[in-house]
Amino acid sequence: MTRRPLVGDAVGVLEDELGSGRRALAGLTTDDAWLAFLRFGRQLFDVPDTPDADGLLFQYGTYAFDGLPMFTLDLARQFEISDSGGDHDHYVQVRCELLYGLAPALEALGSFDSWFFHGAGDDLGEWAERLTERAAWTTIRTLQPAEIRVYQEQV
Repeated sequence: MTRRPLVGDAVGVLEDELGSGRRALAGLTTDDAWLAFLRFGRQLFDVPDTPDADGLLFQYGTYAFDGLPMFTLDLARQFEISDSGGDHDHYVQVRCELLYGLAPALEALGSFDSWFFHGAGDDLGEWAERLTERAAWTTIRTLQPAEIRVYQEQV
């Protein structure tokens, strides 16, 4: 029986998919990061057996979290963490944020988000295809991120 990776190892798994040990994240294109995120998203982790225990989030918009407004493409994976009794305790999110300078074409995109949950009966490949068929993807994917951040947080 193959053992699934632990949630605590997820950020390292994403970093491996991004190749951060072999090249600087700053050298990645938007497509590179997206394809790495999808590879990461296909890997199943040791999570509770509930419908929303393992979800992928694709979202974008213009935000000023660190002072200056930046267009952000946020690729996140959310894992449910249960307490010792098996009840929901909190979520952990592993994020890959791609930050871009402001451009009228990006600001015109507004904001958008879409979730995918393993075990909900949807197909990951079909979800990804629907996202890349959006007109916004044509605009975003042609731009080089100014910065890429990979981190984990409890929510």
